[in-house]
Amino acid sequence: MSDPRHDLGRAAEAAVARWLASHRWTVLARRLRMPHGGEVDIVARDPDGVLVAVEVRARRTARTGTADVTVDERKVRRLRRTLAAFARSDAGRDGLRVDLVTVVPDPAGGPNGTTGWTARRIPGIDAW
Repeated sequence: MSDPRHDLGRAAEAAVARWLASHRWTVLARRLRMPHGGEVDIVARDPDGVLVAVEVRARRTARTGTADVTVDERKVRRLRRTLAAFARSDAGRDGLRVDLVTVVPDPAGGPNGTTGWTARRIPGIDAW
């Protein structure tokens, strides 16, 4: 039997990947794992050519807090390390960045094109 939290996370990651692609991002990898790093939910190139690690955080409700406060400095360091390891094999990049996308299920569909989700992208969380 699958874990509902994992199912929610996978569905959110798929929705965010579709949303990014619809906004001229190129999704290069999903659920990327690198040795000595960690896991990145989505690795994509933004429309400006920047290589971006996208951390997706989903919450069914805000009852336990908003998703954006669940990413700590240690997690950001792991995301940076994983993105840097991936970047060593990626030619033609124009910078590196870590973004956070928070998503909440929305039966009516999100206002920014994420069908069934309301999403908010917070760029450059690694600049903290």
